[in-house]
Amino acid sequence: MREIVLDTETTGLDPSSGHRVVEIGAVEISNLIPTGRHFHCYVDPQRDMPDEAFRVHGLSREFLAQHKIFKEIAAEFLDFIEDAPLVIHNAEFDTRFLNAEFALMNLPPLGGARIIDTLAIARRRHPGGPNSLDALCQRYAIDLSRREKHGALLDANLLAEVYAELCGGRQSALSLQTVHAVRIAASTDLLRHRPEPLPPRLSAAEETAHLAFVATIKAPIWDRYLASDEDAAPSVGG
Repeated sequence: MREIVLDTETTGLDPSSGHRVVEIGAVEISNLIPTGRHFHCYVDPQRDMPDEAFRVHGLSREFLAQHKIFKEIAAEFLDFIEDAPLVIHNAEFDTRFLNAEFALMNLPPLGGARIIDTLAIARRRHPGGPNSLDALCQRYAIDLSRREKHGALLDANLLAEVYAELCGGRQSALSLQTVHAVRIAASTDLLRHRPEPLPPRLSAAEETAHLAFVATIKAPIWDRYLASDEDAAPSVGG
């Protein structure tokens, strides 16, 4: 099943106050396993960058001014996600910002059953515990050493690992990879029949003892099947 793990960075907390999207990262997964395809872009918000937001993601107004505005990347983004389910941590936040951008372009919003909120899943799995992305990475022993600041593509990759854990853990992904490896091996003729059968491991004494034990069983059920097979066998000539 194809899904898109998604994250954004913004200039603030509320699009209704004029805050905008400044980065989008999206990672394609199939049956919880990353395919290697991703979408990533920085976006010029056409406004200043508040200090508190800059401390979170480190994206300056000067840096973002070199990039395209949202309406110039929207078509490419929508082509990438297509109609796949969107896996987002605290989905209400990201979808509000993306939908505010789409509204400015008179495009339909993202929403409905296609949105999978990993924060809601984590709260059900770990009630009362910290369920931020950082906390979940620590819970599932996912390496956070590369994460000095928030970044949409990096966070989407981390979330893909967290999502696999929330859906049953890495063992389920490993089993899928194992099945795939077996199929590859079969298709390249790596699985061969044994050229020589193994010698029997049953000794003559064990075989004699087994037959003697079977002879003590009165009216064994398998005799009925043997008799029915003989009755059903076609006779010569018809």
